[in-house]
Amino acid sequence: MKKIFSLIIMSLLVLNCSEDQDDNLTIGPSMASVGFSFSHEWDGTLINSSNLQTETVTNEHGEVINMTRIRYLISRLELINENGDTYLFDGYKFTDLEDETTYDFEPANNSIPVGNYTLKFIWGFNETDNIDGAYPDLNSASWNWPAMLGGGYHFLQFDGMYNVDTTPDPFNYHNGTARVSDGVFEQNFAVIDLPTSINITNDATIEVKMNIAEFFKNPNSWDLNVLNTPLMPNYDAQKMMQENVLSVFAIGSITQ
Repeated sequence: MKKIFSLIIMSLLVLNCSEDQDDNLTIGPSMASVGFSFSHEWDGTLINSSNLQTETVTNEHGEVINMTRIRYLISRLELINENGDTYLFDGYKFTDLEDETTYDFEPANNSIPVGNYTLKFIWGFNETDNIDGAYPDLNSASWNWPAMLGGGYHFLQFDGMYNVDTTPDPFNYHNGTARVSDGVFEQNFAVIDLPTSINITNDATIEVKMNIAEFFKNPNSWDLNVLNTPLMPNYDAQKMMQENVLSVFAIGSITQ
């Protein structure tokens, strides 16, 4: 009887200890809110509103450049988890490098389960969203793409001067719908699919890095002496831009 009583006492002690340990466990959040912060560089040199118009850079082809304006649009940001589940965020992001308040994007529907994700988004607007005159804020920003070139909106306005060390000339690297011929147009958006794993354990800000230099080098080495202005009606130039933008973006730091 004494042995049975001792076993009962020991069992109760073990049970109590187990309960105490469970009480002390910290349970992490099952859901997290996410935001996005975009940074910009030229092959490692940070570019922002303070030096956009003063920094001198050299492209892959060897032209020495001063930048005067960079504005771009992305849309349909989505995070995809390891099971293939997709979390699509409403809205689009219009960024003007002269205005640092446009660098961040906080979607209205930004709550997702914690876990591992990859990021995907559209460069510009896809065919469904690229509706001529549909967005008042973009209209007021003079972001419209000419109707004679297919209508809708720009994806990118990148302006500056090249050969600034010799004989400076302007360039206008503008990207949007591609005009095949009179009245015939081709959608020219790109799907940006970034393979870097993003581990979300709590409320987080995801940095997305843009390397501006990539617009001029991968896979098409851009000769500004040939392709400078006007490029908007140039079908081949528009398709080259679509190819080059695929290497422009990368995942940076995750703050949480």
